[in-house]
Amino acid sequence: MRQALPKLLTGLLLSAALLASAPALALGLDPAFPEPAVGPAQAKGVVVWSHGRSIDAEDSQAPTPAYLQVLRDNGWDVLRFDRLSRGDNLDDSTGHLVDYAAELKHKGYKQVVLAGQSFGAFLSLMAADASADVDAVIATAPAAYGDFEDFHDSWRLNATKLYPLLEGVKRARIMVFYFHGDDFDPGGRGDRSREILAQRGLGYAVVDQPAFLTGHWASSSGAFLRRFGGCIREFADDRKLSGELVCSPHWGTTPSAELKLPPELAEARPHLKAAAAPAAAPAGSGVASDSAKAPREFREVWYGFYPNGREVLLGVETVRGDNLTAIYAVGPSVDDAYQAAWSRRKGRIVHDDFVFEEKGKSTLRFRPCQDGGLEATWIAADGKTSLAAHLKLIDPEVLAGRRPRDAQSATRSAPVTPAAAHGNGNEAEN
Repeated sequence: MRQALPKLLTGLLLSAALLASAPALALGLDPAFPEPAVGPAQAKGVVVWSHGRSIDAEDSQAPTPAYLQVLRDNGWDVLRFDRLSRGDNLDDSTGHLVDYAAELKHKGYKQVVLAGQSFGAFLSLMAADASADVDAVIATAPAAYGDFEDFHDSWRLNATKLYPLLEGVKRARIMVFYFHGDDFDPGGRGDRSREILAQRGLGYAVVDQPAFLTGHWASSSGAFLRRFGGCIREFADDRKLSGELVCSPHWGTTPSAELKLPPELAEARPHLKAAAAPAAAPAGSGVASDSAKAPREFREVWYGFYPNGREVLLGVETVRGDNLTAIYAVGPSVDDAYQAAWSRRKGRIVHDDFVFEEKGKSTLRFRPCQDGGLEATWIAADGKTSLAAHLKLIDPEVLAGRRPRDAQSATRSAPVTPAAAHGNGNEAEN
């Protein structure tokens, strides 16, 4: 059991009967978050997340993916189906998951949603085939037969064994994610999955090769929560979903209202072109010398986000020879442990890179790309942690207050407004 359990009397009471029936090689159901469950009477339903299965590690120790916070905050109880790798196989673990779904329905939960990653996604789909107690499945990177490199002989079964599961689902709504660069994915699963589910007449969503998210574990990132948390919430809530739900994420395409900047730079300002020759700036960077422009206006602005779901913005203010000053801004963390903040940094142009190195502060390095963007690297002040991101060149005018394009972008992608423009130069070091 997790260390938080002694503090969770409500969670223990909820899962005690289920744990009693767990097999010797399984850990059973655990609360996914420290907050206690609200119970069947008040919750919209219950989500049971199943982790993957590794040969050389216990995935039961893997952290709960951040996107499940969206469902917890939206009134769902969220549990984990933890299993020890020894004895964790498709048939037995699916049987236990089916039993748990039945017991949760018997306890009074209005909906039972099974979510799973990799091997856990296969378990969730198999349980939906076997039981009408499963109302919905959220499957991320489903795989149960190894990756291309180590299990080439069985790797294609991650597709051929998946399709019959989609064809055999009893009644559950199905949401499935496939990611670019997933070594467990034989390819082509998105179109075939969409075809099968459309023929079944079930409510479904197929998200295939979404932008900005790569690799087998993409769903565990903060960026996945930011871009698809809203669509997952909508899918889980819509008990009457019929046909396809299309996810159209906007977060990360333009600076949001959560990103803080100095007040004088958050207002709309004309994008003036500098008159001086660009010889002192990196080739292809678009940044010119500062001889013809007053400070406190962005000369060039780049925007993107780190894999942990924090937005990042670099706005160059002045360039004098090889020296430059810029605003470096980061958005809040997905768990709100770190707030949005900005700092004004002094740096140098070194071999076409923008490099910001100051004692006691994080190191920032930005390398120009052929598309006009920047490859950003952040290194913590102690040198123990680093993050990387691709930033695109944007018009500084987008930093002025504008109306969001839709309800989803209103909550996560509204442009920066003056009311949000404040910060502390020290806070951006977190």
